[in-house]
Amino acid sequence: MKAADLMVKALENEGVEYVFGIPGEENLDLLESLSNSSIELVLTRHEQAAGFMAATYGRLTGKPGVCLSTLGPGATNLVTSVAYAQLGAMPMVVITGQKPIKDRPQGQFQIIDVIDMMTPITKYTQPIISAKTIPSHVREAFRRAEDERPGAAHLELSDDIAAEEVDATPIAPSYSRRPITEHKSVDYVLKLLKEAKHPLIVIGAAANRKITAKMLRAFVDKTGIPFITTQMGKGVINEDHPRWLGNAAVSDGDYPHRAIEQADLILNVGHDVVEKPPFMMKPDQRKVVHINFQGAQVDSVYFPHASMIGDIGNSIWQLKEGIEPQSHWDFEFMLKVREHMRDHTDEGAHDEAFPMLPQRLVEEVREVMPDDGIIALDNGIYKIWFARNYPARQPNTVLLDNALASMGAGLPSAMAAKLVHPNRKVVSICGDGGFMMNSQDIETAVRMNLDLVVLILNDSAYGMIKWKQEHMGLHDFGLDFKNPDFIKYAEAYGAKGYRLAATEELQPLMRDCMEQGGVHIIDVPVDYSRNVELLNEEIPKRAKAIQA
Repeated sequence: MKAADLMVKALENEGVEYVFGIPGEENLDLLESLSNSSIELVLTRHEQAAGFMAATYGRLTGKPGVCLSTLGPGATNLVTSVAYAQLGAMPMVVITGQKPIKDRPQGQFQIIDVIDMMTPITKYTQPIISAKTIPSHVREAFRRAEDERPGAAHLELSDDIAAEEVDATPIAPSYSRRPITEHKSVDYVLKLLKEAKHPLIVIGAAANRKITAKMLRAFVDKTGIPFITTQMGKGVINEDHPRWLGNAAVSDGDYPHRAIEQADLILNVGHDVVEKPPFMMKPDQRKVVHINFQGAQVDSVYFPHASMIGDIGNSIWQLKEGIEPQSHWDFEFMLKVREHMRDHTDEGAHDEAFPMLPQRLVEEVREVMPDDGIIALDNGIYKIWFARNYPARQPNTVLLDNALASMGAGLPSAMAAKLVHPNRKVVSICGDGGFMMNSQDIETAVRMNLDLVVLILNDSAYGMIKWKQEHMGLHDFGLDFKNPDFIKYAEAYGAKGYRLAATEELQPLMRDCMEQGGVHIIDVPVDYSRNVELLNEEIPKRAKAIQA
């Protein structure tokens, strides 16, 4: 068969449903082979959006999402989303085209070293220089992408190799199970738990999986040990749980950090130093246990005293089976912190000011979304408010990125979420800056007949950086811009557009858009003028004032 046919058969062999991307002339043989396969090509309007969609597909399914580009500029446009998958531990396989490797009649036209470019931001990158090696390279790319810690893998297929005739067959995936924690590690952590007076659980990104979530919920219900989530650990346990102490949306000074201060033992479940630290370790302060699929990467702010390495769900199950609630455990202060936190998050949640305060925005979205509904956030100051104030009730229902923290991912992530979960409500929440970075793929969402609501939080500025600028006492400079008319913009793509005129309009408008189906864009004016006062001054002051 033709090598491109073999490549596609190898992808089918891996269970690939979609290939996201923009083909170029170097991909035409592969494109022809895809047209005769069971795989759906999702043609996007920018390669970066294709990569974000593939990464989110991997995040939600555990199977690598696949994206495709041509050589040169197509490949360079993928770099941000490849880094997004790699830092965020999302399994993804990238296929890029290349000019002929045996004969190059066009000289160096469009040629860059894509292999060298991809090497630092992938787990595996490989040029295919012989059609016979396609089965082994595809199998290895998928294996590497899926293996703990998940991430990105890259294959380069030149157009002359794609056109070769070859006699080969795909390699079947092998059966494997993750290793489990050795019993001596379990015994040691159980000893630490029994000796502790104020144990605490911190739940991070790698725990955001169904089986792990089930085990953690059983462990918390049995022991009563309170827990905190990181931004990417939201929803592992229903955050309406009476032992949820909040989200470590910032590195220090918020209510959850008061509970961390009292803890003498932290079970850090699924933590990765790539994610902004939920707490800063200091020598001789408290014991920290690292519970993850892989060993801890030691950092100046993270050097755990003990580790449980292996399948996280099994590790938690072993702890649950080996521990009973201890009479000397004391969570009184931690639960007091929780009550103060809840009182504070209620403030502003019903404020009628317009433009909307972020606290009210979060409350309205939470009221509209069902428990299994998915919100996909871009990167901006609102991400902190949603992390703090939006209780996630199921795993992977708050898709935000606190690893690469790239703007432009909110819309493509929501589109991928809708493909994976067509029967669930999906809302993309973007700042006006982040939305415009990949806004052209509204056309893709409309063309694919997706049911999607997009909230554009409009402050006509790069609000996250303005917040930092103001907090540093610097001049307000260089971060303001003007936006298009988002109603006309939506309509130009065949979507429906709305501009909020009053705070109370948001909830009924969102409900109506969800019922109608199709793609809806809502321009939501927001007021971030109190961010420094609230996040940098009031919250730390009030949290610090809580007395044990």
